[in-house]
Amino acid sequence: MRVATDVGGTFTDLVYMKGNGEIGFSKSSTTPPRFEEGVLNVLNESRLALEEIETFIHGTTVIINALTERKGVKTGLITTKGFRDVLEIARGNRPDLFNVRYQKPAPIVPRYLRKEVEERLNHKGEVITPINKEQLKKIIMEFKKEEVKAVAIAFLHSYRNPVHEKEAAEMIKEIWPEVSITASYELTKEWREYERTNTAVMNSFVKPIASSYINRLEEKLADKKVTSKKYIMQSNGGTTTFSLAKEAPINMVESGPVAGVFGSAILGKIIGEENLIAFDVGGTTAKCSLIENGNVKVSTDYHIEKTDRWAGYPLKVPVVDIVEIGNGGGSIAWVDPVGSLRVGPHSAGSVPGPVAYGQGGEEPTITDANLITGRLSAKNFSYPVDLQRVREVMEEKVARHFDLQVEEAALGIIRLANSNMLNALKLISVRKGYDPRDFAMVAFGGGGPLHATFLAKELGIRKVVVPVASAVFSAWGMLMTDLRQDFVKTYVERLDHINLNEMNKEWELLEEQAIKQYTQEGMNEASIVFSKYADMRYVGQEHTVKVPLPAIEWSPETLQQIITSFHELHEKSYTFQLPEAQVEVVNLHLIAFSQVEKPKMKEMKQAADTQAPLKERRKVYYEETGWMETNIYDRNDLAPGMRISGPAVIEDLMSSILLYPSQDLEIDSYGNLVIYNGGAEHV
Repeated sequence: MRVATDVGGTFTDLVYMKGNGEIGFSKSSTTPPRFEEGVLNVLNESRLALEEIETFIHGTTVIINALTERKGVKTGLITTKGFRDVLEIARGNRPDLFNVRYQKPAPIVPRYLRKEVEERLNHKGEVITPINKEQLKKIIMEFKKEEVKAVAIAFLHSYRNPVHEKEAAEMIKEIWPEVSITASYELTKEWREYERTNTAVMNSFVKPIASSYINRLEEKLADKKVTSKKYIMQSNGGTTTFSLAKEAPINMVESGPVAGVFGSAILGKIIGEENLIAFDVGGTTAKCSLIENGNVKVSTDYHIEKTDRWAGYPLKVPVVDIVEIGNGGGSIAWVDPVGSLRVGPHSAGSVPGPVAYGQGGEEPTITDANLITGRLSAKNFSYPVDLQRVREVMEEKVARHFDLQVEEAALGIIRLANSNMLNALKLISVRKGYDPRDFAMVAFGGGGPLHATFLAKELGIRKVVVPVASAVFSAWGMLMTDLRQDFVKTYVERLDHINLNEMNKEWELLEEQAIKQYTQEGMNEASIVFSKYADMRYVGQEHTVKVPLPAIEWSPETLQQIITSFHELHEKSYTFQLPEAQVEVVNLHLIAFSQVEKPKMKEMKQAADTQAPLKERRKVYYEETGWMETNIYDRNDLAPGMRISGPAVIEDLMSSILLYPSQDLEIDSYGNLVIYNGGAEHV
């Protein structure tokens, strides 16, 4: 049995899959700040025989929470003489160009804890000035006196040659073995001084927090006799061992959300849909990502807290290309100082939660709005729902201000949330040169299926797939992942006079590094599979395009294929290509998968009757038509082959699917709900 647990901002999810394809799931409230307690709670509620677990996979928001809430440890930075203020200088390209009050993000490490040491390499990685160890020793003593808990090391050009970073780390370990250390070369071998330094600092900032959390989780699992292999989901869409995760916790920054994206790609291959938009709405956020030809897009140009008016903090580690906004089921609706309605980013979380939970929530949320409009049923909540109280809060906080009926105010909240989600979906599709009509949507999370049908109508998406166990689908995605490590190295060479032998040698060195890392973790070398990419650009450009490469060695023929692919991808990204311009490679990107055995999805028995059994009828408030008498179905009563025409609502205890009058639904052979836009002719 394989078990995956996913700690979200509101709920902790569990999915298990047995070797025969049997799937089961459970859900429990998240328990900040002791998140491991929520994991144990959901394991207990699942009533599984824990000693039968063969593989345990975990996704967590611990790292992103520690970063955004600034709850890491006191961190010091050691850098090359003259580069103390690289975190302060940051980048000059301001996102909010005409805002004269714009402030750059404040560095995580204050200036008095940023120390310089004499050392210097040139851009080729050759030593110009040896490291001054007396200065280094003095810095260590100063950090000790300041009670620093973690140290980041980031020297100039160490991506080409980490010799000085290694020497510094070794000296710190000798003098001060109990302090946590991060050297930048351990995380990234890409250039960009500011981004690389910030990545090392961020990793140090959360490293003791991550180690403490993972150790506590391991101890709790051991107490429960869970002796299986244990893995943690990474931001690149793969998993890693607990021990590696403790060394590089920054790779877990989007640990939970990306699992659903990867799960969507796996599901797409099973059902024959390789162009997908993954759409996930949880209790706190909405997330989306685009999958083309079955490939999940991964980038090392990731920023936390970045908005159209805020630069955020860069992380030079591989992260699935995902857009995340603060609109989830628990997102609070509020009226801003100028009288406009806003939804999110603040969330009621699991405690006190929406007003409907009856746990002390006094602010209207998206969940409350969906309840008032009949899209959610009070019968499906885990708590007794006082619908009258929900309406009173909506009246007091929103409806009265705009002189609206309560249901109109609730629909206004839903419209605004849908608008925010629509903008996020456009960021990953239309704004990047993709037509949403060429894609199907996979909708999951507790709120994804409830909002996806409207968004699909607006974007012209032909098909929405709501998977089995959609409310815990990110955890399901973890069950289907392989171990994955990304190795990215800056290697700047023009392709018109490139030495192919040297290039192939660089790839060999990256492969050797990957094999060594996996074999040290006890993996079989035969299970390792490589994928190759190169970040490329026209000579004189600043930014790059990631180009997939053939698995074979580079030759004059493959080189021409690579250049042709680059021109095509550049045109897709930037609307033009320059066929006569010189092209250069900037970064080599090797992805190393260690494949693990995964359970197969089991096909279900076809229903004898295509007519779905009706649960009840109730009024639901729709955008165009207002209140409509609507058929309500229980998802647990549906079987493959059954069909439903809108308007309708399909419910289970964890989520609901809203079907508009122009939409039709059928259940496929795996139990997924497939919704078609535009009528029955598509079915």
